[in-house]
Amino acid sequence: MAEPFSTDPYKGVRDFYPGDWARMIALFAQIRDTLARWGYEEYNASPLERAELYEAKTSEEIVSEQTYTFIDRGDRRVTLRPEMTPTLARMIAAKRRELTFPLRWFSLPNVFRYERPQKGRLREHYQLNVDLVGIGSSEADIEIVTIASELLKAFGATDSDFVIRVNSRELLNAACKVAGLTEEDVRSYLRLLDKRSKMTPEAFTAARETITHTDPLAHIEAEPIESVIATLRERGVKNAVFDPGITRGFDYYTGLVFEVFDTNPANPRAIFGGGRYDGLVAVYGGDPVPAIGFGMGDVTLIDFLETRGLLPQTNANAPHLYLGTPVPSDIPAAQAFAETLRAEGGRVFVNLTERSLGDQIKDAVRRGIPLFIAYGANEVANQTVRMKVLASGEETELPTSLLPARLRSGG
Repeated sequence: MAEPFSTDPYKGVRDFYPGDWARMIALFAQIRDTLARWGYEEYNASPLERAELYEAKTSEEIVSEQTYTFIDRGDRRVTLRPEMTPTLARMIAAKRRELTFPLRWFSLPNVFRYERPQKGRLREHYQLNVDLVGIGSSEADIEIVTIASELLKAFGATDSDFVIRVNSRELLNAACKVAGLTEEDVRSYLRLLDKRSKMTPEAFTAARETITHTDPLAHIEAEPIESVIATLRERGVKNAVFDPGITRGFDYYTGLVFEVFDTNPANPRAIFGGGRYDGLVAVYGGDPVPAIGFGMGDVTLIDFLETRGLLPQTNANAPHLYLGTPVPSDIPAAQAFAETLRAEGGRVFVNLTERSLGDQIKDAVRRGIPLFIAYGANEVANQTVRMKVLASGEETELPTSLLPARLRSGG
């Protein structure tokens, strides 16, 4: 006899049962609400992209070791997107003459990377991407960093819960030049610097000395970044600090870069980060378009919110009401009544089984549905119902005409 198929999902990905997905919906709803108040519009795209889209500008480590790349039936090399920024750049380049700049866009796609699953990292996750395209001034940098802060505060976090570490790729490149590094050495050093938090100081120094015996960070000039940080503090972002070691792993960053860290030492990894990438759109031809943005993965965000007790728990799509049926012949009338309630905004679960009313009440409790009504011949004839609040056992008799309003008010 053949072995049964495993019920486990593919390694490093998740199944979302209704309760799990409800939590994600609540998470996304808070994000969408916050960004809408800043004037950002949502976009999306297919997870399938041409492989060469990432080979020009994405991190070499991601391209060579972490992408899901395959040959399709048309002999084309296709990659499941490991990030969204190259897709955004492609979309903007495709219609740059039709778009009205500056663009304030965001997306919540799932992205894929083949890496070792561990705390904070999976092989598939949802990633918020927020981008401001078409403004090259520091005002755009300040807006993006401020939004990063506001998103966490929208969930109830405070300045003391996280720190925003800010640096500049432009300043890093200038410091590397002063240190005498070649262009290839600069790329090697920046990739090493991006891995610094995962290494011991001794291992980092030893690896750095294979590239250069002079520490480029000793030559970095902080004044331009300090000016940005001072402005952020004036505008309410009190927890931004200069960190010359922040570089970000992608090759396309050109200016300000930042990463957000939990201040709880038990969670030392970056929650999320981003930066300026002024040259990426020009990969498709035409003049460069200034752009800055960040990506926030749901896994690290959820870890942060759970640690702080801030994770949304509400299920906005759960049924309000379990409509029970005394006998099976009552089901058609119950379905018709449910339709009138749904037409006025009610979320109604109708029993379709032959269970007793007692078992139907138990079923409603197991499902987490807060209200119960038995709807049979008497209710049809009298146009009144008895509504039971299952958490307390309290019962209320009311005309059926008033039920929609009661459901909208939460019972």
